[in-house]
Amino acid sequence: MTEDFVQVSFDRIVQTRAYTAVVLREKDLRFAIFSDASVGRFLQSHLSGEERHRPLTHDLISMILQGYDIRVKQVLINDLQDTTFFARLFLEMVKDGLRHIIEIDARPSDSVILAFLHNAPVLCARHVMEKVIPFAE
Repeated sequence: MTEDFVQVSFDRIVQTRAYTAVVLREKDLRFAIFSDASVGRFLQSHLSGEERHRPLTHDLISMILQGYDIRVKQVLINDLQDTTFFARLFLEMVKDGLRHIIEIDARPSDSVILAFLHNAPVLCARHVMEKVIPFAE
């Protein structure tokens, strides 16, 4: 981890009918990334261990990654413009003895879910941390 990024952790989700707030934490600072309500429903079902009869989108993505032996290496939340966060998803695959890492532009909410499902670190740029609006309960 470089000094330009700090590791954040999943704190909780706040769910309404209209949106989901994925709350992340770094020490005493908590901030929310807002997404559509389906993200919250997926996270809630995963956290509660609810059995799903059919795979949802994040399940499908995870199964594809596992099928090709691709590892979620990390997520970098690298920008904040107005109230919109931006993230990069890093995937790693070893093929023919060579390690390949690809970087993908992705929605932070999707990236954080994949990191959570695959136990990968989520890092946030310091300049983004300085611009976030702290999440108040």
